[in-house]
Amino acid sequence: MTPIVETNPPVEVRMAEIVFPNHTNHMGTLFGGQALAWMDKAAFLAAARYSRCTVVTARSDQVDFKLPIRIGQMVETIGRVVKVGRSSMHVEVELIAEDLHNGERALCTKGTFVMIALDGEGHPTTVPTLPTQA
Repeated sequence: MTPIVETNPPVEVRMAEIVFPNHTNHMGTLFGGQALAWMDKAAFLAAARYSRCTVVTARSDQVDFKLPIRIGQMVETIGRVVKVGRSSMHVEVELIAEDLHNGERALCTKGTFVMIALDGEGHPTTVPTLPTQA
């Protein structure tokens, strides 16, 4: 197998989940805490993949819950590194719900997470600049 060498670090990650009853509240919609967990996971993966470092969540900025996500819907979670500091990465995360029967999709939740890259001793370490920031 030939390894793929990337010249620019990947800035995006996508995950898919299905909403089961154990993910929902008494209204049959996705728990806010479950949505935040999926969003934080996508932010972690996007930042770790981009930096190739261990990363931790430093902050979650405004998270807007625009539409409910219902049992049985697929949720696509998209995390994108949009801004980079010395050791920090701002990751925009979107939750898009999809009805698997008719294909209808809607942006339901959006937020920004700040992730910090750490070295092997747990100290902040530098990350590559975004190609658009260079």
